[in-house]
Amino acid sequence: MPAAPLLSDAEIASRLAALPDWRLTDGRLTRTVTTRDFRSALELVTRIADPADEQHHHPDVAIHWNLVTLTLWTHASGGITERDFRLADAIERILSSPAG
Repeated sequence: MPAAPLLSDAEIASRLAALPDWRLTDGRLTRTVTTRDFRSALELVTRIADPADEQHHHPDVAIHWNLVTLTLWTHASGGITERDFRLADAIERILSSPAG
């Protein structure tokens, strides 16, 4: 898949305004989600796998008991692209659903 164009700082800031729980950290989009327990953390990651696979774009995932930290950036482009925000939006829909 060809590298996607990087978004400008202004584009990133504008898009982040619509995703208040996401942060720009070291040039990457990050979000930490608190779940009930370790099993719930694993279940959340499993639910994120479907849109990630559909989009052929996968977050870096760190789990610390009930905390799931998701990190998005487009490796092939070396920064943040529209692909990262598309996946962040999909993750937000999962988190806002009843099982989220």
